[in-house]
Amino acid sequence: MRCLVESKKVVMVGIPGVGKTTLVSKIVEILNGKNKSVKVVSFGTVMLEEAKKNGCKDRDDLRKLTTEEQQKLQRIAGEKIAAMNEDLVIIDTHAFIVTPAGFYPGLPDYVMKIIKPSNFITVSARPEEIYNRRMKDDTRNRDIISIDAIKKELSVQESMVSACSVLSGSPMMTVLNREGKIEEAAETVINAIGL
Repeated sequence: MRCLVESKKVVMVGIPGVGKTTLVSKIVEILNGKNKSVKVVSFGTVMLEEAKKNGCKDRDDLRKLTTEEQQKLQRIAGEKIAAMNEDLVIIDTHAFIVTPAGFYPGLPDYVMKIIKPSNFITVSARPEEIYNRRMKDDTRNRDIISIDAIKKELSVQESMVSACSVLSGSPMMTVLNREGKIEEAAETVINAIGL
C-alpha cells in the first residue's frame, strides 16, 4: 500500500529587490529535473484575483485597502492555497505590507492556521543590492526609498517571520541571495526543505 505524503507548503518571503522571483524560478528548475511536482503561487496574485471582483485594479492597490478588506482577502487566498496538493507548493509572498496604518503582517496567525506551512524561507540580500535592483525595476509603481529604510524593512521582515516560525512550530531559514550565486542559494533552500 502506498502512503500518501502530504504536500509541503513552503512560504518564501522577501522584500522587493532581494531576487526572490529569480530564486524561486531556479528552485523550480532544479526540482523539476528531479521529477518533483512543484507549484508556485503568489499570495498577492491570489488576493488580487479576488479583489478585482470589487474594483481593485492592480497589486499596488491592495496595500491601500482597509485592514478588514485585506484580512478577508488573505483568508480567501489561504483557503485556495491550502487546497493545492503538489509535492511542493511554494508560496511567494511578503512578510509584511507597508500600509498607511504601518507594517501590516502578510502572514497573520489565522492565515498560517489555514495554510499550515512546513517551512519559512526568508530571502535577503545586501541593502545596496536591493536598492539598485529596485531602482532598475520599472514594472511596478514602487515608493522611493533609502538604504536606511531598506535596512529597516529587512529587520521587520526577520521579526515577522521569526514570529511566524514560533507560532506555527515550523522552521525558518534566511538565505542570502548574492549576485551571481543563485544556484548556491537554490540548493540551500532545497536542502532546508528536505527535497
